[in-house]
Amino acid sequence: MKVYADRPVRRTAQVLSDVFAFGLLAFAVWLAVRVYDEVMRLRAPGDGLVDAGSGLRATFDAAADKAGQVPLIGHPLADALHSGSAAGTELADAGRWQITAVEDLAWWLAVLVVSVPLVFLLVSWLPLRWRFTRGATDAARLRRQGAEGLDLLALRALVTRPLPRKVRAGDLTTGWRERDPDVVAGLAARELAHHGLRLPAVDRVGPVTGTRAR
Repeated sequence: MKVYADRPVRRTAQVLSDVFAFGLLAFAVWLAVRVYDEVMRLRAPGDGLVDAGSGLRATFDAAADKAGQVPLIGHPLADALHSGSAAGTELADAGRWQITAVEDLAWWLAVLVVSVPLVFLLVSWLPLRWRFTRGATDAARLRRQGAEGLDLLALRALVTRPLPRKVRAGDLTTGWRERDPDVVAGLAARELAHHGLRLPAVDRVGPVTGTRAR
């Protein structure tokens, strides 16, 4: 699999884009953790309500148990104290509701912080890198096949690449049909250059590019 280009300038740009992408994702994860921790601090009042409600309920329950032992008025007094225990339960339930709300908010905010850069990378950086990797891998595979692979690369250039200036299409098509080495090498070099690759070193000048086909 061909992940990076052969040409230094394009390879450097790809490395920098990859570093930026992974750095952005790592920063988003770090920021999401920080946001989660900061929001979770808001659950402190809820914890306080749970503790206060639990303590209040325990106090009233203990008092109701003792009041129930008092002759004559024990049961009515115990029932009155149990109503205070119910208030403690409601207070603790309110605290738990607040804790749940804060935890949900912290979770979804963290997901949002990570999702925004992740979606950005999925719709911009990843398709570009995948398109390059797929095209460059196919082109590199053809390059390794020697003359037949270069011939197919030249055909791709004829079909998909813009014609060079001051070069007639008839000269290129005729040269390719006759398998002129210079024409084939020049066309193959153009196709490989589109994918950031280089032509294997040859000792002839390709008339399509006007430079040594390397």
